[in-house]
Amino acid sequence: MEKVLVTGATGFIGLHCIKQLLDRGYSVNGTLRSQDRQAEVLDSLERNNTPTRHLSLFEVDLNRDSGWDSAIRDCNYVLHVASPFVLTDEDEDFFVKPAVEGVQRALKFSKKHNVKKVILTSSFAAIHETLNDRQESFDEEDWSNPNKPGISFYAKSKTMAELAAWEFMEMENPDFSLAVINPVLVMGPSLTKDVGTSNSLVKNMINGSVPGTPKIHIGIVDVRDVASVHILAMESSSADGERIIVSEKELWVHEVAAILRDAGFNKTPKVEFPKWLMKVVALFRKDLALMVPMIGKRRDVSSSKARELLGWKPMKAELSIIDTAQQLKDFDLL
Repeated sequence: MEKVLVTGATGFIGLHCIKQLLDRGYSVNGTLRSQDRQAEVLDSLERNNTPTRHLSLFEVDLNRDSGWDSAIRDCNYVLHVASPFVLTDEDEDFFVKPAVEGVQRALKFSKKHNVKKVILTSSFAAIHETLNDRQESFDEEDWSNPNKPGISFYAKSKTMAELAAWEFMEMENPDFSLAVINPVLVMGPSLTKDVGTSNSLVKNMINGSVPGTPKIHIGIVDVRDVASVHILAMESSSADGERIIVSEKELWVHEVAAILRDAGFNKTPKVEFPKWLMKVVALFRKDLALMVPMIGKRRDVSSSKARELLGWKPMKAELSIIDTAQQLKDFDLL
């Protein structure tokens, strides 16, 4: 039985990766920032009909070497999913230092323990923050510039972490191969009541807490499909050395709102905010300030590589949006 290390076991994406790997017959090691959350992981998998007898959990810190040897020992593959993610900007060190050092440690210990392949979870945020503010179409050849004025600390962290990974591969020339997954906004049901930061967009629309939507164009992909593409990339040599964008489709936020209203979530706003109003509100809301540069900007995304190289067949974004809203309602989190 082959063994896979998944970092970030309590995370939105990481836990789905663990579930799918266990369901496919792999043995899995997962990392936690604290063993206090071990029961949360085990209970959530059991509740979702995934036996955990082939799962072991280890306490590992992205900023320290301790724990990595035990977690990665005897593993054939590594899915490095763990990275800081919140919608507000804390400070640069909160994002960049653990993201970059975590990638470097994952690769360093993968080399030490002779793994076959590493799959790194990056982000579309490492692609679209180019210096060309008029660019509307993006693919894997595009790179965010970490020195771009106004770039969010999150986007900077993902860009610098991914650059560090490719630099490691070039400088260290390890025996293992690397593939990088670059998801757009990840929605879909969580395996725990921690429904994921990215699902807050849906939560805020359906609970009536926002009277309108910003004119923002976003790519959407379901968390279950993000997990599946990690495993497809792990299992397929065609992904070796590739960056792979995953997006089911791109929608304006007002189109997301319309999908939710049509599904019966009647508190979803019908009004689209003008840009001037967003700028005023952003003076008092740091999370909204991050959105201002995106207003009115179209961002079309090519995910043909995932579909053609890996045979990836994602579910419709509309289904993911509705499943997200329904889970929030069922968990009474509105």
